[in-house]
Amino acid sequence: MNFIDLPRDTNQAFGIAEYAIAFMKTGAPSATVLDRTALFHADACLCGLSALAMNTNAPKVLRDEALNYPASGGATVFGDSTAVSPEKAILANCSAVREWDSNGTNFGYRPELGHTAGEFGHNDFYAVPVAAAQVMGLDGASALRGMVLHDEIRGRLAEVFSLKTYKIDHVVHGAIASAAVWGAMSGATAEQIESAIGMVVAHFIPWRAIRAGKQLSDSKGASAAISTEVAITAMRRSMAGFLGPRDIFRNPESMFRQFEPTEGESPFDLRLSTAGDDFAVMGMHFKLGLYEHQSAGALQGLVDLLRAHPELLAEGAIQGIKIVAYEPAFGIIGDPAKRDPRTRQSADHSMVFIVSRMLRRAIELEAVASENDEAWRTLMLMPEDFAPNAIVDPKTRALMALISFAHGGSEYDKRYPDGIPTSMEITTQDGQTFDSGLVMYPSGHARNTTANLEGILGEKMRRMGEIALAEPAPVVDRFRNIGELCASSLADLHSFDILDRGPYE
Repeated sequence: MNFIDLPRDTNQAFGIAEYAIAFMKTGAPSATVLDRTALFHADACLCGLSALAMNTNAPKVLRDEALNYPASGGATVFGDSTAVSPEKAILANCSAVREWDSNGTNFGYRPELGHTAGEFGHNDFYAVPVAAAQVMGLDGASALRGMVLHDEIRGRLAEVFSLKTYKIDHVVHGAIASAAVWGAMSGATAEQIESAIGMVVAHFIPWRAIRAGKQLSDSKGASAAISTEVAITAMRRSMAGFLGPRDIFRNPESMFRQFEPTEGESPFDLRLSTAGDDFAVMGMHFKLGLYEHQSAGALQGLVDLLRAHPELLAEGAIQGIKIVAYEPAFGIIGDPAKRDPRTRQSADHSMVFIVSRMLRRAIELEAVASENDEAWRTLMLMPEDFAPNAIVDPKTRALMALISFAHGGSEYDKRYPDGIPTSMEITTQDGQTFDSGLVMYPSGHARNTTANLEGILGEKMRRMGEIALAEPAPVVDRFRNIGELCASSLADLHSFDILDRGPYE
């Protein structure tokens, strides 16, 4: 049997702790799972390095903060060999990875078990097992195993409990996993891990207020980093003897039971994989550039239409664009408040901006490859597409004014989170209408079987690497092959110089 079950009438916090400890010793994810996780890790790190090179605010502030906490035997931040307090290194690196909103995503969907809560989540947290391995003197294989473990815990929690339904930020699942992974890799007992998970849930619950409003702030991108910082602090505190609340998932006053009342049990059953191919990471999705994951279906529809109808690339040819999508895409990135973004954090959550910016890129190129993978490599949205001058670009704004956004109703909603059900119609000035049809599994989606994922991501990582590094290839290889690094190489993982590209403008 390649899994363990943690039923709702058991102490699941203690069960997660025991599972994490055992997994770090005897877990046997397949080579396919390890390779996919390493690919997510490399993708995330290149996103982070480019954000630092372009001097984005939160990563720069939090990296500087971390370097003010030197600690012998600590962990490192991107682009520096100085050992610092590990929770600060994790804070800085998680923030950098997440800044562009361009790394991996999960949708919390496991229909064979009826676990379809559909909670969002992102591959933000690989800094946790890397830092733990550095502190404990472990090798890259141990760090990679910790990454699989982290994705498994947070990914399976996302399948069974929808935080967004109750306006709680999705990073809570990642914070719980961070406490468990740090504890398991650092020699904590199951009781200590349970205590830390209890502290995370009892003391540190972030609301989605950080993701609401007309113009979003640094808090949106740094949410995972901040929650993970306190999770590691809780775990280290627990290992020092502090006792947090036990059995937190069944605690009658905890967030989980307050939002979903029960007769004494937890609101959900949980299944965690121990071996083989069936790990949560295999159902997670890659972003092929900078965009909010809910827009991926619309972007694929746009790519398909431009490939099939090159006449749409003529300047002024388009009269109108209609996008039809599901909830929550319609409510989040279709929010009328997002039609006039003025910050990057708002622009990357604006359907009209994201689609218009890719279309503007295509019009300027005057051609789109007929083959899907090459079209994505060419049209891929990069950091410059969300710079302050790009956000107010008048030609992009003119295209934004042509877009209408509609909710597809139950026919679309029932298909999420299996896919990203979206369709697009483009009407030309001469009255022709071109329809993308329903897009379910866009390129980058875990259930897409047509795109050459490695090829498209290779282009993404190359371009991100060229922003950040004078010679990106060796660093890309280092991240991509982290599982092969010895302990001393893992300790030096972040020893490279990051270019300074000046102000992000």
